[in-house]
Amino acid sequence: MRNQILCSAIALAAALSSPASARPMTEVDLATLKRVAAPTASPDGRWIVFQMTETEGETYKRSTGLWIVDRNAKGAKPAPIADTAGKNETAPAFDKDGILYFLSNASGKDQVWRIDPKADAAATQVTDTHADVSGFKISPDATKLLAWGDIPKECTDFGCDAKDKGALPGPGTGRLYKDGAGFVRHWDQWETPGTYSRPFVFNLSGGKATAARPVDAGLVGDSPSKPFGGGEELAWGADSRTVFFTLRKADRNEPTSTNLDVYSWLVDSRMMPVNLTQDNQATDTLPTPSPDGKWLAYAAMARPGYEADRQVLMLRNLESGETKKLTDAWDRSVASIAWAADGKSLYVTAQDTLEHPVFRIDATTGKVDKLKATTEAFEGNIGDVTPLPGGALLYSRNTALAPTDLYVRDAKGKVSQITAVNAATLAQFDPVEMDRIQFAGANGDKVWGIILKPVSPVQKLPVAFIVHGGPQGSFGNAWSTRWNPRLFAQRGYGVVSIDFHGSTGYGQAFTDSINKDWGGKPLEDLKLGLAAAGKQDAQLDLTNACALGASYGGYMMNWIAGQWTDGFKCLVQHDGVFDARAMAYETEELWFDEWEHGGPYFQVPEEYEKWNPVHHVAKWKTPMLVITSEKDFRIPYTQGLAAFTALQRRNIPSQLLVFPDENHWVLKGANSVQWHQTVFNWLDSYLKK
Repeated sequence: MRNQILCSAIALAAALSSPASARPMTEVDLATLKRVAAPTASPDGRWIVFQMTETEGETYKRSTGLWIVDRNAKGAKPAPIADTAGKNETAPAFDKDGILYFLSNASGKDQVWRIDPKADAAATQVTDTHADVSGFKISPDATKLLAWGDIPKECTDFGCDAKDKGALPGPGTGRLYKDGAGFVRHWDQWETPGTYSRPFVFNLSGGKATAARPVDAGLVGDSPSKPFGGGEELAWGADSRTVFFTLRKADRNEPTSTNLDVYSWLVDSRMMPVNLTQDNQATDTLPTPSPDGKWLAYAAMARPGYEADRQVLMLRNLESGETKKLTDAWDRSVASIAWAADGKSLYVTAQDTLEHPVFRIDATTGKVDKLKATTEAFEGNIGDVTPLPGGALLYSRNTALAPTDLYVRDAKGKVSQITAVNAATLAQFDPVEMDRIQFAGANGDKVWGIILKPVSPVQKLPVAFIVHGGPQGSFGNAWSTRWNPRLFAQRGYGVVSIDFHGSTGYGQAFTDSINKDWGGKPLEDLKLGLAAAGKQDAQLDLTNACALGASYGGYMMNWIAGQWTDGFKCLVQHDGVFDARAMAYETEELWFDEWEHGGPYFQVPEEYEKWNPVHHVAKWKTPMLVITSEKDFRIPYTQGLAAFTALQRRNIPSQLLVFPDENHWVLKGANSVQWHQTVFNWLDSYLKK
């Protein structure tokens, strides 16, 4: 079970050959490691292009460029293809002729550009629109461009000087939100009434996009959905005349609704978009047409108002309209969809017991097979799955010990690594090891967790007990640029994390079990899990431990403070719920809180108060570091201020760190370094005296 590894075979070899040069990974390293994303392949599979973000070590300023690899060249290494100094190039995509399209802000706005990898010529600008382009898709015949951006509903072109910006007439700066406006603020920004994420279709000719026309005629809402929707929610049909898109309707019910629908629209017809999933009031998303144009695959939830319901792979016959649940008997939630080239099967990813692997689904029978490979380079967190000619798959992969790189798995399961962008840096770091925990949790159910720790002769290690957010989530075998367990282990801590009841990757019933039980089974799992970790690994000193968590994990810190009062020497609470009643009226996506507690507060106040940390402040005594951000509208910063006030009034040692320019997450490089330095100083002061 024990799996002592470094970040890659390359890093392991370097570390073993020069152990004297090894050093601990630092928070600066985490902020400045290169970040690989958005891989795409040319139609013949020869060229692979990806975006890579680099961060300056002193200013923490980030820039993103595009890099290319020729798979036909032996020993080929990535080279820049669009990496303008001081600008950003992102979202690469090939057309049928092997021309590369991408987004760039080289003109002063985010616009679509293109370049021919086979020619020695500079990139040229394709779009020139009033509004910034947020994303795009090229039609299969390369004659049309589907693009989207934030555009006022009154604009019939891709952006305009809108007259109705939702502001009050007169000299003031106030915004007027009328009755039934829907979201007033969402995630980290105040909504501009009348402005939505909207898709448009352009003609493509001679490398230029012209004649923009809206796809969403008659519909009011965001496509792709906000705040996290992207290109996976829009697609071209094989005929290059049909657009499929996901839209969340904007009205007074939007904050309480998870009803995303999949629409189809025949380009340049006078027909309104057709709602293909009108009968389902829960989420429908990820529209993915088959290569022959006969089928539409998509993912659907069954229960309205529940954002963590199981996503079942659906298959719709585009001629007859008949729809079937392809994976109804499979107790996993589909996260991404890609058709095999022959249209006989689909590749999907899904969380599965601390991992995020790839599965092949038979398009006729729905039979599920977990794909395997000849090396461990097919384990961990797999994403960006792209079928290549000959049955190969391009994919991205990261683990709890290594950030994202790109790989290709051939039809026989042999894996080739395409990138190793951080190999030289990773080789400098001290080795760490990872182990899995399995134990009987609440109700005797099987529960899993992980242990990460430095490879160290020290007999006893202080423990950082990290609780994941969501709560429907997992701290499994995946890399994080925020809550990174390897970084804590490199600091000299034994890291323990438990996938308590409510976590994902263990079947829908396990995920559902946290409903109306926030402080019950999860807390029991955490207690049993920490004890199991100490029993399995004697190097962990459970008497010298601090607990940390964000979002639901932050809630759990507030709950632990009043329920597990002698468990830890200190706590770190980031963006956690302190007062459930205030949270019920202050958060923006009401469906989350109302599903978790069985309805709105005014209907079932007892469900909110049952697990409300505010009622147990009199028992608080553990020192706590509180972290919050002013742009966090999911769990507003007032919750953090209230927790800090409670600590101060009880004379409990405490600190408050507030970021004025971050949301529910800490994303900026300098802020990430400050966050980690503050957290480590706090932990060190209690665990390393």
